[in-house]
This record gives sequence, structure tokens and C-alpha cells, in this order.
Amino acid sequence: MLEKTRGIALKVTNYSESSVVAQIYTEKFGLQSYLINGAKKPKAKIHINMLQPLHLLDMVVYYKDSGTLHRIKEATASPVLQQIPLDIAKSSVAIFLNEILYKVLKIQQPDPYLYEFIQQSILWLDKTHTAIHNFHLCFLMKLSRFLGYMPSADKGDKPFFDLVEGIFTHTPPPHTFMLHEPHTSMFQAILHVPYEESHTIQMKHEDRIYLLEQIINFYKLHTDNFGSVNSLEILEEIFH
Repeated sequence: MLEKTRGIALKVTNYSESSVVAQIYTEKFGLQSYLINGAKKPKAKIHINMLQPLHLLDMVVYYKDSGTLHRIKEATASPVLQQIPLDIAKSSVAIFLNEILYKVLKIQQPDPYLYEFIQQSILWLDKTHTAIHNFHLCFLMKLSRFLGYMPSADKGDKPFFDLVEGIFTHTPPPHTFMLHEPHTSMFQAILHVPYEESHTIQMKHEDRIYLLEQIINFYKLHTDNFGSVNSLEILEEIFH
């Protein structure tokens, strides 16, 4: 059965000398695996360049409930990303977000609101001319709302954040998975700031690294089999 859907390219693995399997997060069907024959050939109808991390696609796909490997009839970049493929900072952020998304979207059901959030976030990153050194932190916390574990309480005068329970507290929790000041206040700012104002959050490079590591710990605590994040070191170098 032919279906139209939008998609976000996440991961490509080699299948044969000229063919690949692409993991694409689709608006209609969630994360899907597509066998694309001849994607590495220069004149391919669906070229491997279209499948770079977080590239956006309009697709016509063959869909069946059974089976784990599907096929694409046609695909076009929509819209074509302008800056992410060429800007080293933006492409590094894209690779990092791509790795996180692949981990968490494997267990998600199709969700058009989640899809729209991710697509609009990618477009904002591609088009913005403001500094993006805090964007990935803000993205991860906004994403957590769709995954069901965004912190629910406002900080108020509570100096601690319990990563296990996802709440701000007056007293430290009985474990080491927590934030305390000044990082609690930085974290609170990250939770609520829109992308357009994310560059106004003031923090040192080492604070940003620490907070990112703690946010990743937060994801690990709330996502089964999350594993390690290989692209973390790239970001630490880029935003030094």
C-alpha cells in the first residue's frame, strides 16, 4: 500500500556495495527501516546525501504492517537544509541530536506532535543566526516533555534537582543523581527558555559540559538501554 509521509533521516547502514538501509523517523509510522537500492550510485533517485543526519524528507513509501524492512517509492528533500551541512558547529550539534533521537525514538509510537516539534527544531537550528551553544541543552529538555519525563515542578527556592524523581527539592536526595547550585538555577533557565533566547543563558564552558552530562544521565535514568553517547566529545570541542 502506498502512503505519503514526512520523514527525518537518522541513521544509514551499508547493505551492499551500492545499497543502504536507512532508519527514518516518519510522521505517520514512527521509526522505520527502509532498504534503498543503489543509494551510493552517482545518479541514484534517492541518493545517500539526502539521508545525512536530520535531513528532512517528503516521501511516498510502500507500507505493510508485517515485516521490518520497507521500501521507498520516491523521496525529496523538503526543505533542503542550508546551513547544517556546511556549518561545523551546526553539523556537530545535528550529529549529537541525531544520536540521542535514534536512541529514544526506537521505543516511541507514531506521534505527529513529537514529529512536528523535532522538525521545527531542526529548521530553527538551520536558519538561526544567533549563537547556538545552549541550543542542544534546551532541545533535550523540551524533547523530554514528549517522552513523558520532563520535570514537573518549578524550582522556587529549592536548591536541589533530583534526577531520579525529576523534581526540585529543598533537601538533597538519598543518592548522587542530583544537581545543586549554581547548576540548579542554570538548569531551571534551560527548562523554560525559548530557542530564540537560549544564547542569553550565561554559563562557563565547564558548566555547560557538566550540565549536558547530567542531562544525559537524566535520559539514561528514564530510558531503557540508553547506553553511551559517542558524539559528546565532539560538542565539548566545538563549544570550547
